[in-house]
Amino acid sequence: MFIPILLFIALILVLISLKQVNEYERGIIYTTGKFTGIVQPGWRIVWPIFQSMVKVDIRTKAVEVPKQEAITHDNVQAKVTAVIYYKVIDPAKAINEVENFYYAVLQLAQTSMRTVIGSVTLNQLLSEQAHIAERIQNEIDKITTDWGVDVSSVELKDIELPESMIRTMAKQAEAEREKKATIISSEAEVAAAENLSKAARVLGENPGALHLRTLTSINDISSDQSNTVVFAVPLEVLRAVEGLGNMMAKK
Repeated sequence: MFIPILLFIALILVLISLKQVNEYERGIIYTTGKFTGIVQPGWRIVWPIFQSMVKVDIRTKAVEVPKQEAITHDNVQAKVTAVIYYKVIDPAKAINEVENFYYAVLQLAQTSMRTVIGSVTLNQLLSEQAHIAERIQNEIDKITTDWGVDVSSVELKDIELPESMIRTMAKQAEAEREKKATIISSEAEVAAAENLSKAARVLGENPGALHLRTLTSINDISSDQSNTVVFAVPLEVLRAVEGLGNMMAKK
């Protein structure tokens, strides 16, 4: 009579003690309050009263770091938002070495962001975001390693600047564009002047070439019947005609 009752009680005790650890989790076992090991995924028996288990998620987590106000090295106020990717690589340390590693990592990320941003100029912050994110990652990782947490990546998500600074940068960019346009235009003028000078020298050295160029221009202009062409006769031709007229008069 007592044996079936004892078996039933034992079965209930086993069912109560049975805990499931999922594939993406690890279980931290404490026996009478002392850390005694890490259990792998599957069904595990954790004896009530004497033992307890804390599950730790070992998947990579993406956490958005709230917007941080920081002053750059050249005294420009910026608001920066970032995303941090990290995962637990040592579940025992993550539970035993820090009270709440989720909160701790987030707070450390905020302070590291302000520290790194304060050591760079505004131009560096805007043009070297990948390098700055790497520096933030290294700053965080130096401490989180002791917590059993590995920071795999930090990405700067958004950089917000004061309106006055945005207007100043827009004016500066416009001035740079105008400067480049002026330089390009002046270089084109110089090139055109050099080409015209070469052409004038060639035509001056070859009178026949000048006449051919004149005829070509007349042909191009006359292709449109709506144009009225005024052709200036070369001075040499007028003198030849004048000489011919004088000879006829003498006869």
